[in-house]
Amino acid sequence: MQDQVMKDIQEKALAGGRISDEEFLVLDKEADLYQLAFLANGIRERLHPEKLVTYVIDRNINYTDICVSACKFCAFFKAPEDKTGYLLTHEELELKIRETQDLGGTQILLQGGLHPDLPLEYYEDMLRFMKKTGIHVHGFSPPEVYHFATLSKLPISEVLRRLIAAGLDSIPGGGAEILCDRVRQSTAPRKCSADQWIEVMEEAHKQGLRTTATMMFGHIETTEERLEHLRRLRELQDRTHGFTAFIPWPFQPDNTALVEQAEIEKTTGLGYLRMLALSRIYLDNFSNVQASWVTQGPKIAQLSLYFGANDFGSTMIEENVVAAAGISFRLSEQEIRRLVTDAGFEPRQRVMDYTLVS
Repeated sequence: MQDQVMKDIQEKALAGGRISDEEFLVLDKEADLYQLAFLANGIRERLHPEKLVTYVIDRNINYTDICVSACKFCAFFKAPEDKTGYLLTHEELELKIRETQDLGGTQILLQGGLHPDLPLEYYEDMLRFMKKTGIHVHGFSPPEVYHFATLSKLPISEVLRRLIAAGLDSIPGGGAEILCDRVRQSTAPRKCSADQWIEVMEEAHKQGLRTTATMMFGHIETTEERLEHLRRLRELQDRTHGFTAFIPWPFQPDNTALVEQAEIEKTTGLGYLRMLALSRIYLDNFSNVQASWVTQGPKIAQLSLYFGANDFGSTMIEENVVAAAGISFRLSEQEIRRLVTDAGFEPRQRVMDYTLVS
């Protein structure tokens, strides 16, 4: 009976059908690694038959590490009273942007801590300054936008309208972690709730911004809570079609407060590949799924291309948050292109909305 259930799920998924929550749980419990790879790869081949694997040249600029959220999974932040915290100047921003452009970069991934003292006008000025360089600004994750709205006492819609007018081009999916309030209250109680994260993204989509979606898994969440996260993303994508890609990555425990409070085993490469494949199978309305070489390294990222991923992510000319947890993989554009080619695909540079760079 179970074999027939598995066969029915496989036939439905490969034909482009939508698997249910119950079928997701069956796959998670019963499917072996080969079965998940077969399904996820089949879906990727249906959606992307041309065998292209895309990547983007960008830089992750963290404009400040000062943050009031104090998330237990973060090794990067500094408390507001910590004198070693920083806030980048416009001159420092411009230098980083010019270096990125000199390397062929097309966008800046702009994120920072939840600074307690900066008004909304500060971020508007920063955006206007950055846009003078001609760079695409992929910036301000939902917790930041919600923080700006709280400090300014303005509705999210007005905050987004002003940021867009100042030059914001798209929004990254950071700060999602697990979209379940039990998990969020335990790991990041000062950060926006799951509903508020969804609210920011839905409003951004309504105002014409494209965004990405992420999931940081492998800490205190259950399988059912991972599923809740994916369900909420799928439901929002049904309503707005505003997400360009999904990026799952495993929690990096080193140097974080969370690892001191809970018995957490670091997610293995195989555990990551299983979750990647399950995500590709469940998120039928997402065109693109991104590999996480930043946390997994180049070899697992190559394998990811046969577990549902069709995008190799960013060159990450600069990356600070994962590095603070002791992970320091680095890849140049040439290395990404070689890894993709060696895996049997054609590498192509893209921009945020997945338009190819000619």
